[in-house]
Amino acid sequence: MLADLRTLVEIESPSRDLDALAASARTVAAVLEDRLGGRAALIESEAGPHVHWSAGGDPSVLIVGHHDTVFPLGTLARRPFTVENGRATGPGVFDMLGGLVQAIHAVASLDDRSGVEILVTADEEVGSHSSRSLIEERARACGAVLVVEGAGDGGALKTGRKGCGTFHVTVTGRASHAGLEPAAGVNALVEAAHQVLDIAALGRPGIGTTVTPTVASAGTLDNVVPAEATITVDVRVETAAEKERVETAFAALAPHLDEADITVRGGIGRPPMPESASAGLFALAKQLLPGIGGVAVGGGSDGNFTAALGIPTLDGLGAVGGGAHADHEYLVVGAMAERARLVAGLVHAIRSVHDDCDDRGQGRSGRDA
Repeated sequence: MLADLRTLVEIESPSRDLDALAASARTVAAVLEDRLGGRAALIESEAGPHVHWSAGGDPSVLIVGHHDTVFPLGTLARRPFTVENGRATGPGVFDMLGGLVQAIHAVASLDDRSGVEILVTADEEVGSHSSRSLIEERARACGAVLVVEGAGDGGALKTGRKGCGTFHVTVTGRASHAGLEPAAGVNALVEAAHQVLDIAALGRPGIGTTVTPTVASAGTLDNVVPAEATITVDVRVETAAEKERVETAFAALAPHLDEADITVRGGIGRPPMPESASAGLFALAKQLLPGIGGVAVGGGSDGNFTAALGIPTLDGLGAVGGGAHADHEYLVVGAMAERARLVAGLVHAIRSVHDDCDDRGQGRSGRDA
């Protein structure tokens, strides 16, 4: 596993770098084919190639991951792949190349791999816009989803996730000379200040809704009334009702200053992943690895999409470690084999339920994974 992890880490794969992602996808496909046999298909998209491997047979479980990372080219030279004191470090080891390697070796350990599919996408870190429909298509076909994103603190599985998205608010005013004719202008910065307060007030932390203005800009010169300002807002919600409320509120934002104009783009692109979506699979995981914990987290993943379809989904099955998106990112080497065995056990259990239901003629509608 460490050899394969080194191979993937040393092929840098920053999101939106199409050449790097193409090289990464070819490497992921080669590892899949070397360890599992068969052929891994490269599915081209505007975001880079996605990689899909199928064992064939009646689809029963989809393992989902991604090969893009947040680290720019050149990070590897500064932080090369290293194994020291029980930890592997390097760009992407925890989020989420370690999880991919563990999943591949988990499937390789199975005597019967029929019904198993692995989908490795190229754009998860930037919203999964090109891969979402493919993820949803294969999830519907398989009926159960295992997401090999990094584990929660202490190795916990991720049993729920908030829905998340980004809004971009543009304020348009009118420029004028700040000294000679300040009243002739419409100050977009002043309007933006009003909007920031209105936007922040939309949050309801008590029920898990956070609405956080994160980036703002305005103005051109110190003696010009600003004609435009922009605000970027991060939003996290736990329920579909809150998603609808927040999106409606953003659409209804109104200017405080006469002649100012407000334009809103964006939305909550990842729907919430309720804990009910993972309950059955989490129960199986606890039977396989007694004492393993579960946690609901604020960050989103591709599991949000599959859970929103009502498909049983369990997340956080990847690497144990920490420091996602940071220079101190690391993976705990000693946990790799145990996590691989857990994924293998879940795949075997899901396939057993699937086969049992088929034998009884129930099909997918009769399954409660």
